[in-house]
Amino acid sequence: MSDVTKHQVLQALAKVRGPDLEGDIVSLNMVSDVFISDGKVYFSITVPADRANDLEPLRLAAEKTVKAIPNVKGALVTLTADRKAGAAPAARPQQPASHSHGPGHSHSHPPQARAPQAQPPGREKIGVPGIGAIIAVASGKGGVGKSTTAVNLALGLQANGLRVGILDADIYGPSVPRLLKISGRPQQIENRIIVPMENYGLKAMSMGFLVEEETAMIWRGPMVQSALIQMLREVAWGDLDVLIVDMPPGTGDVQLTMAQQVPLAGAVIVSTPQDLALIDARKGIAMFRKVEVPLLGIVENMSYFLAPDTGARYDIFGHGGARDEAARIGVPFLGEVPLTIDIRERSDAGIPIVASDPDSPVARIYRDMAARMWAELGTRTKREAPAIVFD
Repeated sequence: MSDVTKHQVLQALAKVRGPDLEGDIVSLNMVSDVFISDGKVYFSITVPADRANDLEPLRLAAEKTVKAIPNVKGALVTLTADRKAGAAPAARPQQPASHSHGPGHSHSHPPQARAPQAQPPGREKIGVPGIGAIIAVASGKGGVGKSTTAVNLALGLQANGLRVGILDADIYGPSVPRLLKISGRPQQIENRIIVPMENYGLKAMSMGFLVEEETAMIWRGPMVQSALIQMLREVAWGDLDVLIVDMPPGTGDVQLTMAQQVPLAGAVIVSTPQDLALIDARKGIAMFRKVEVPLLGIVENMSYFLAPDTGARYDIFGHGGARDEAARIGVPFLGEVPLTIDIRERSDAGIPIVASDPDSPVARIYRDMAARMWAELGTRTKREAPAIVFD
């Protein structure tokens, strides 16, 4: 069986007429970079923002055309809205069909009311039906334990009585499948909706579920944006109190896409005590402030080392840098997580410490940080009194 080529895909799409029948979507430069993995074709179609509602048939026609190509196992096609600089606000793009009730939950409803979604003034963002709050966990640089922190914070929120999901937004280096010990492919149901994978009671979605671990992701901005929005809006999350988004490190396309197009209720910054890590963390803080996403707090990871034999504490990376930075800029400090062999071994094995050893001191640290984060979210939403949009 021969592999499908990008040329074959573009040749087929050249038969799909543009929205005004003046040409095909390829010659009109409406098709993004085409990515092919394991017989599945991924691409987006750029359309005017004010016509997104009317052009769903165009997307369906393109998807049907590509699926008809021999050896194509599936196609994931999304519409990307394009708004010219200075243009008036466009109508909302069509909300993809979704299922508000996923697989059943064994968790009790939380004692707190579901947190509303904060929206920056003057910028319309489409929420996700069934999800009460979306919180980003970010870092200014890699290697600070952000994904491990995101997973354990999600499990901490769950342990505190909330219904929680996690979205792995790191397209190029997804970590959630390994951290949660999830393998296999998610199921796709009607209307192209994907059923999220699940372990430890957390619903999870990641690019790592859709492509092989060794696959090199070479997508550019438009494809990354399309994949993110699809993993967020075309997944049967069901009813969740909070969705944790594990962001990639840095302040690139993914972070801007999430901050500008998704109604983030807040963001948490993960750093280590070193001055260099704090410099990068400040960049992340500045970005979220610029796009008016509330900062719920800073976590100092690898704050100190606990010797496994004696339990003695060593500040091998310095200590207190993130706490001091939080105080300096007026952002809540959520807590200090020690550097322990236990956290590393459990993370590598896909058995996060909050789930596998919930009564341990470190698990209690994560639960306490999750509680502070959730309380800060409630405080900020009350103080800012944002408008609430129901879709």
